[in-house]
Amino acid sequence: MSRSLKKGPYTDEKLMKKVKKALDTGDRKPIKTWARASTITPEMVGLTFAVHNGKTHEDVLIVESMVGHKLGEFAQTRKFKGHAKKGKLAKVYGSSGRFEE
Repeated sequence: MSRSLKKGPYTDEKLMKKVKKALDTGDRKPIKTWARASTITPEMVGLTFAVHNGKTHEDVLIVESMVGHKLGEFAQTRKFKGHAKKGKLAKVYGSSGRFEE
């Protein structure tokens, strides 16, 4: 669901202060943030953010194509470990896919 145009995009105020400070000083170290819901704005292009994924902070380099997206979209919260093997599931569930005793 998109945000109303009259309200404008949501960006965390503290995060924007950090962005402006980094742009003024020319500091290039990652900006640590927990604000995953913040929208990426054009001022953020070229900066690196350390976005919290629930466990650690993942470095995200902002490029032009990311503008308009949320910071949290680029720091995955779940780790995909692959699909289960056919043989392993077939023994438990049988060929029909239902549990057999």
